[in-house]
Amino acid sequence: MGDYDRIHRMCQKRGELWEDPDFPATQSSVFYHQKPPFQFVWKRPKEICNRPVFVSDSTSQFDISPGKMGDKWLVSCLGVLYLCKGLFYRVVPADQSLSSEKEYSGVFRFRLWWCGEWMEVLVDDRLPTVNNRLAFLQSTHTDQFWPGLLEKAYAKLHGSYEALKYGTLLDGLADLTGGITESINIRQDQTTCGRMIAKMLDMTSIVTCTVQPVSPQANKSVPEKLTNGIQIGINYRLCTVERLETYKNEPIQLFKLRQPGGTGSEYNGPWSRDSDDWDNVPHKEKERINAIHLMEGEFWMNYNEFVKTFTHVEMVHLDSDTSRDEPSLHHKRTWQMRLHQGTWQRGVTAGGCRNNPETFHINPQLHLILSEMEEVVISLNQHSIMEPKVIGFTSYSLPKACMDSTGKDFFKKNKSLVNSQYTNSRQVSHRCFLDQGGYLIIPTTFEPGQESGFTLRVYSSKPLKLKLLDTVPSLLKSAIMKAPVNLDGKTFVQYESVFLQLADEHRTVNAFELQELLDACLPNDYIKSCASMEVCRQVVITLDSTGSGRLKFNDFKDLMCSLKYWQTVFKNHSKDKTGILKAERLKDALLEVGFQVNTEVLSILILRYMRKDGTLRFGDFVSAILHLSIAFNLFESKDPLLNGNIKLNLAEWLKSAFVC
Repeated sequence: MGDYDRIHRMCQKRGELWEDPDFPATQSSVFYHQKPPFQFVWKRPKEICNRPVFVSDSTSQFDISPGKMGDKWLVSCLGVLYLCKGLFYRVVPADQSLSSEKEYSGVFRFRLWWCGEWMEVLVDDRLPTVNNRLAFLQSTHTDQFWPGLLEKAYAKLHGSYEALKYGTLLDGLADLTGGITESINIRQDQTTCGRMIAKMLDMTSIVTCTVQPVSPQANKSVPEKLTNGIQIGINYRLCTVERLETYKNEPIQLFKLRQPGGTGSEYNGPWSRDSDDWDNVPHKEKERINAIHLMEGEFWMNYNEFVKTFTHVEMVHLDSDTSRDEPSLHHKRTWQMRLHQGTWQRGVTAGGCRNNPETFHINPQLHLILSEMEEVVISLNQHSIMEPKVIGFTSYSLPKACMDSTGKDFFKKNKSLVNSQYTNSRQVSHRCFLDQGGYLIIPTTFEPGQESGFTLRVYSSKPLKLKLLDTVPSLLKSAIMKAPVNLDGKTFVQYESVFLQLADEHRTVNAFELQELLDACLPNDYIKSCASMEVCRQVVITLDSTGSGRLKFNDFKDLMCSLKYWQTVFKNHSKDKTGILKAERLKDALLEVGFQVNTEVLSILILRYMRKDGTLRFGDFVSAILHLSIAFNLFESKDPLLNGNIKLNLAEWLKSAFVC
C-alpha cells in the first residue's frame, strides 16, 4: 500500500482531514526570506466555495491566472501541459475528488519528475487565501482546484511558494513532463530553425513557440500582447507544418499552432481563422490540411509572420516510456534515450571544469557509442535546487573498445570536441552532430569540490549506448618497501638501539611500543603524524606475518623504508610541497604507491580520511595505504587461483572486516 492509500484510509477511519506535517500551513511554507507583503489565511476548497471541483473534463477552457506571486512562467508551463491531456493526467491523477465523501480525506497526490525520477508528492488541501480568494494560482472562471493544489506540491519540493519566483519555464516543462528541454533563438538562424522544427515535429517532442519580453515586465494578471493578438510570455504549441498552393499555384508554408483556451485574445494576423487569405486557397487544399474545422485555440500562421512574431522555439523531448501516455505523439518517431544518474563528491568525482587540469580527470566519465552518424541532444540536470551550482559538460573522441577511465595525460594531449555552456540553471542541454564511433562525456561543476547529484541523458533518433567508465581495483605493485640488504647501517644502528630498549626478550615490539619507537625515531611533527595509536595498530596487522601482534627489527626497517618512499609520493602530489594533500589528488597518489582503486573504494577512503578543509595529512595517507595493503593481502590469500572472486563464511567475514 502506498503512502497516499495509507493516509486516505487512516483519515477515513478516524473521520478527520489530513494535515501535511512536512509542509505545514505556516508562514515559512510561503515566504522563507522575506516578511509576507500581505496577510493570508489557510483554507480548504470547501471553505472557499460551495461546490469545489478537483478537475473537470466538461470544460476545455484553460483559465489559470498567476495570482499575487505573479508566476507567469508556471502558468505557461501548465498551459502546455493542459494541451497534452495524456501527460496532464500522468501528473494530475484524475481518480481524486473534492466532492465525494468516500474519496475525499484532505490529501491529494501529484507526479513530478524530480532529481532524475518520477516522484509522487502528497499535499493536504489547505491553501493560502486573501479575502477568501486563493493567493496564488487559481482558476478565474471555474471552481477547479487542481492548479492551486499542483502549485502547492511543486512549492513543497522547492521548500516554499516564494522559491517558485525564481523558477524558469524550461525547468518547469522538464519537471512536468519528464523530458529534456531546448530553447532556440529563431532570430539567430531562421533557416536552420525551420528545418529543426520540421524534424522535431516528426519525433516524440512537444514543440512550442513564445515571444520573450525584451525586458522584464511588471507582474500582471493579463500578459501583454502584440498587435496580431499573440501574447507575450505564453507558450503556443506548434502542431504541424504544411505546404499548400493557392489558385495562382503559389506555394505557401503554414504553421498550425494552438494556445491554451481562455488565455486571452485570438491571433488576428495573416492566415488567421477569418482572414481573407483563405479565399485564395482551393477548397480541396483547405480540406487536405484540415483548415476548416479547427479545435478551440487552434489557428494558422504563415512562415514569414511566424519568424517575425515569435522569438524562441522551446521544445521538450520525451522518451518512449513517457511519450506513450500522450495520444498526440503516438504516430511519431520515438527518441532513443540513455540515462546515467551520478554524483559529484568532493575529493572523489568533483574535479571541476577544464580550467582545473590537475583534477578534471576525476570527474565521472561516460562512454557514448553511436552506431552511425547522428545529431544527438545531451542534457545535464543537477539535483541542487535551492543552491544550484554552475554546471556543464565536455566531450572527447574515444575509441569504442575503451573499458577503463582515462587519466590526467589524456586530457592534456587531446582537444575537446563538444563544450556546453556553463550555467547555474537546473538543466544544460546541447545539440550536436557526431560521427559514428565512441565519445567520452565529462559532466562537471565549474568549480572543483562542489557536491551535488546529477542526471545525464543522451537523446538520439538512432540506437546508442552509454556506460560509466571506471578503473578496476588492482594491486600494481607492493606498497611495502623491503629494506635493501646493503642499506647504510649508521642510521639503523641508532634505530636498533632504541628498538632493543623497548623490545621484549624475543626482540619484538607491539603497537604501544612501536608508537614510542616512532616518536623517538621520526624527525619532525610532519612525519610523526603517522605515529598515532590507530596507525601503529594498522602497521602491526600489516607487517606481522606470525599473528602474534608483534614486529621484529627487520619489519621495522621495512616500515622506515616504506615511510620514506610514501613521504616522497605524498610530497609529489601535495600542493606546493606544503605537507597537505588535497583530497582530489589522493587517487593519483595511491596509484603511484601501487593501488588502482575505483570510484566506490575511493569514496569510502575519502569519507574516512578527508578533513573538514578537504585535505589529508601524511598520517591519513599512511593509514589509507595500510588499509588497502591489508585488504589486498587478505583477498589474495583467499584467491590463490586469481579468479577474482572469494567465498567467506560469517566468521571469516567478521575477521576480515575488523582487520581492515
